[in-house]
Amino acid sequence: MSASAASAALPTLDTLQPGAVATIVSIHTDEALHLRLAALGLRTGKSVTLIRRAALGGPLQVRLGTTDILLRRSEAGKIRVRPT
Repeated sequence: MSASAASAALPTLDTLQPGAVATIVSIHTDEALHLRLAALGLRTGKSVTLIRRAALGGPLQVRLGTTDILLRRSEAGKIRVRPT
């Protein structure tokens, strides 16, 4: 299995349940969004915790260290993670 195929088999951040902790494996977005997420601290190798899923397809609250970030589900769906 190639590295890209192995990455594609991993879940995305939007599929995690509240309380789940995971490590970011890859981010598959256009450059502008990739830079915005990196500025927020969402980078490969970082550990994230899903705190809350808003109702009716609303945003996800994720925690990186002591910082909480709200992400659209469409953005979170582009972030591959490895649950820990």
